[in-house]
Amino acid sequence: MPELPEVEVVRRGLERWVAHRAVADVEVLHPRAVRRHVAGADDFAHRLRGHHIGTPSRRGKYLWLPLEETNLSVLAHLGMSGQLLVQPHDTPDEKHLRIRVRFADGVGTELRFVDQRTFGGLSLHDNTPEGLPDVIAHIARDPLDPLFDDDAFHQALRRKRTTIKRALLDQSLISGVGNIYADEALWRARVHYERPTAGFTRPRAAELLGHVRDVMNAALAVGGTSFDSLYVNVNGESGYFERSLDAYGREGLPCRRCATPMRRSPWMNRSSYYCPKCQPVPRLRAAA
Repeated sequence: MPELPEVEVVRRGLERWVAHRAVADVEVLHPRAVRRHVAGADDFAHRLRGHHIGTPSRRGKYLWLPLEETNLSVLAHLGMSGQLLVQPHDTPDEKHLRIRVRFADGVGTELRFVDQRTFGGLSLHDNTPEGLPDVIAHIARDPLDPLFDDDAFHQALRRKRTTIKRALLDQSLISGVGNIYADEALWRARVHYERPTAGFTRPRAAELLGHVRDVMNAALAVGGTSFDSLYVNVNGESGYFERSLDAYGREGLPCRRCATPMRRSPWMNRSSYYCPKCQPVPRLRAAA
């Protein structure tokens, strides 16, 4: 699933091509694409018509489009294959086109939601006083948010009594980090994914946060990570950060730091990639 850099790349594209345009019409082509909008497809389309799209916003992996004249936002669930594309009107429909949004201007482009696997969708929600869709009010700030509290993150780590990768993927603690960027940041920090959080000192937590931010900013600079054609930006272009990955997907390849073959371990129905020399197994786990 897309993580913070991939979602931010899409948000920036939407800000450029969609913000402040008035919605003329909405066409829902597959009911699953609006299944999280409990009032149904007709209600979803009706409530968007005539309103202007505000500045697209993001928190962690969550992306939404405020409606300027209302206290509502369209929350976009990209799922595993969801794409928000800005296309000229005369571009042939994509095979898996689910929702089309036409605008009341002469720009000549429309917004399309395309989703091959139909795990994603769009839905309309009330906003909190903070301006977030109410269904994601519990999501923590992400590490690129200027208001992210590093000290509060460290204190929460110490209280969690869990392991570090689980903590990094806990969206109520820190949002936007998924499996790929967790592995990359832990490799950079020389920390094993099963290291207990209770032992993290304030400087060690700050160092890890620095690596999380560095790897996300590096990914943003090249458009995110694309392993196939399912993740693209609003113009249909793929990101190139997969060429720079140091840990994720590199099982058996030499560690870029010490040349030890990288390992992959099953982890929570996923995989964790790490260097056994640079990221030694915590002593307590090794003893067990």
